[in-house]
Amino acid sequence: MKIVWTDFAIRNLKEIFDFYCSKANIKVAHKIRRQILNTSKQLKNNPYSGQVELNLTRLKKNHRYLVSGHYKLIYRVLDNQVIINDVFDTRQNPSKMNDEKRISE
Repeated sequence: MKIVWTDFAIRNLKEIFDFYCSKANIKVAHKIRRQILNTSKQLKNNPYSGQVELNLTRLKKNHRYLVSGHYKLIYRVLDNQVIINDVFDTRQNPSKMNDEKRISE
């Protein structure tokens, strides 16, 4: 399996990194980013290891998620690829997950 990050997911990961750089420090920012990236690596060999994302079932694209700290890696499996669509902060209102921009890529 190949892991593919959408532009949207990459932007969110960068925003998380930038936030922790400004609110904590660069060491903390690197640690959180590394934790998220390491979590995504398990999908290469176990693409269905995440739970079904119930907030996105209406799309019928079989979105799944893995949790990494305060973040959900929202992804789906398509052909021989794991497409990471979003890195979602679980401290937000889950209804924000339904924004079409978040999962359209």
